[in-house]
Amino acid sequence: MDINKDLLELSHVVYTYPAIDNHAHAFLREEFKDSVPFEGLISEASSEQTLRDATHTMACYRATAQLAKLFGLGPGADWETVKRYRGQVPYEHLCRTCMQPTRIQCILIDDGLGSASKLYAYRWHDQFTASPTKRIVRVEALAEEILKRAIEAQIEQKELSPSALLVRFIIGLDAALRTTAADGEVAGFKSIVCYRTGLDVNVVTDIPDDAAAHQVLTGLSLIYATKQVLRLASKPINDYIVNSVMRVAGEAGKPVQFHTGLGDNDITLSLSSPSHLQPLIKAYPNTKVVLLHSSYPYTKEAGYLTAVYENVYLDFGEIFPFLSPDGQRQVIRQVLELAPTNKIMWSTDGHYWPESYYLGSLQARQALFEVLESSVRKSELTVAQAIGIAKRAFFENANRIYNLGLEPQLA
Repeated sequence: MDINKDLLELSHVVYTYPAIDNHAHAFLREEFKDSVPFEGLISEASSEQTLRDATHTMACYRATAQLAKLFGLGPGADWETVKRYRGQVPYEHLCRTCMQPTRIQCILIDDGLGSASKLYAYRWHDQFTASPTKRIVRVEALAEEILKRAIEAQIEQKELSPSALLVRFIIGLDAALRTTAADGEVAGFKSIVCYRTGLDVNVVTDIPDDAAAHQVLTGLSLIYATKQVLRLASKPINDYIVNSVMRVAGEAGKPVQFHTGLGDNDITLSLSSPSHLQPLIKAYPNTKVVLLHSSYPYTKEAGYLTAVYENVYLDFGEIFPFLSPDGQRQVIRQVLELAPTNKIMWSTDGHYWPESYYLGSLQARQALFEVLESSVRKSELTVAQAIGIAKRAFFENANRIYNLGLEPQLA
């Protein structure tokens, strides 16, 4: 056996096989392309100082070198040089330069991130892929729209009845979830309950029509009436929303993604471990649950859940480019410690900037190849097995789990 020849074959597959990006977000519109600090590409930090700090990380040094190479800026280019370049080239050219090398065939876009007016619609991204983009519906955003309409109806009628508002919300949410689940453009749902009240979601069937609920709904109504903003972060209500989508999605055969682990400073880290979801996973055995972002730093817990529950799947995304190269390889090794390789999926968690898709693809392919190559060299895997893992992780698993019915468009 010529190990080097076999590894060349593995390398070719890992770096060129078509991919389904099972979790991403929309690009910023051209007129808003500089409206968000570009340092968000390499960090979840949010303050001015922490974003400056992010430019001194291993993740930033590596991203700078890779983007400088992509843009033809030379090995001495620094972060500010990269930023200046991207600000000077036509936006369409920038997008195509970043997307063409990714080999992404299909994107599943969570279109509930940020202000919709600043982002392109999900189907706009079809110009960069061989297969149509599909939607992932963020359930908290959907629920907030339902509640806004219910509050507006009460304002128009010059009444404020928390009990009536609750009934209208519950009926409206169920109807919206069922309509959305039946939409062929929707590949699945996503919950960000991790950000709102934590992943320790109680298994519930209703929202108690009691004084506590009335207080929350009255407060939300008054804030919306005066400021036109609404953010659901009440545990009884958020838990009910999650249970509702788990029930409806299970009936429709569509997965529910959960943000787990890594996120900005709005998260309570101790409540972001997927282990908190265990009761919910058990309560809805017919609902496919996708644990996003490698659940970092709780990857081992996520691998365990993926191994022991038939309805749990594990996404390894967002760590590209946020972690150092060693950190990325370590996470992939932890994913492979327990998780069946027919239940893992890759994503970029690309958002706002086309560079996030490029780095998310390039770095994931590099890290996966290096981990698989090491296992082949140590005779822990055959080349055929390693190739199978790569094809499943990048394409086949997501194609099956989201019922996309695609054929890989090979170069």
